[in-house]
Amino acid sequence: MESLVTTQWLADDMEACDLRIVDASSHLPDAGRNAKDEYETGHIPGAVFMDLADLADPGAGIENTLPSPERFASRMQSLGLGDGSRIVLYDDSAIHSAARAWFMLKLFGAQNVAILDGGLAKWHAEARKVEEGGKQLRHRHYTAWQASEKLRDKLSVLANIGTRKEQVVDARGAARFAGSAPEPRPGMAAGHIPGAFNVPYTLMYRPDGTFKDAKGIREAFESAGVDLARPIITSCGSGITACVLIFALHLIGKEDVALYDGSWAEWGADPAMPKETGPAQYNAARV
Repeated sequence: MESLVTTQWLADDMEACDLRIVDASSHLPDAGRNAKDEYETGHIPGAVFMDLADLADPGAGIENTLPSPERFASRMQSLGLGDGSRIVLYDDSAIHSAARAWFMLKLFGAQNVAILDGGLAKWHAEARKVEEGGKQLRHRHYTAWQASEKLRDKLSVLANIGTRKEQVVDARGAARFAGSAPEPRPGMAAGHIPGAFNVPYTLMYRPDGTFKDAKGIREAFESAGVDLARPIITSCGSGITACVLIFALHLIGKEDVALYDGSWAEWGADPAMPKETGPAQYNAARV
């Protein structure tokens, strides 16, 4: 199974006994939407609902922080996702949250995971069948391990400012990156990690919500000054849309990419962390 599948592929293969379909929709608090209620109103037939808010470390003190492998495995087992499952994720979210679910599954040992290109919006646009209510699957064993090389913490990102061994790429919009727009979280400083590049996650998509082709993805990074031959750390507001960049880079074969999971929710809240405002230095030099 490819990492990105079409609606037609899913429609043709959805009855396969090893296939699991997952609605991984999640919304920002100010969106005024309830992902679980929307799932129960109408979802792709056979899909279970993955609650991303429940897939976080409750003791971390920072929203969306990754859970322990054990907690993650327990939640996957309760959803009926297990060893040997082929998992197709989709969302109906402005923040394209299926990419976060994909990253977590890959981080915690799942082998065969894909995202539905265009998500639920494309499924609806093609007038495909949906079903109401919830869906329960029998528990399956999920063996969890953690690919820790795919993660960076605050101290490693701080040390990287001096060495620049890895490029930090921020997925937030240009105004938040520059510090000219307020952060949605109270008490949060504005700006970005010093030396970071800015590639808004929205640049990974076509107008219909499907992913751009390899050429378009490469151009989005390279036009922002990112050297695709060098390793990357992705960041965003709270570790969600940074995963869109990781998935897009995966689509073009780039795997030396790690996530700063704390992202700006952690960095911007710590007055001891250095911060910059204004556009990325590369972009500023071109203007």
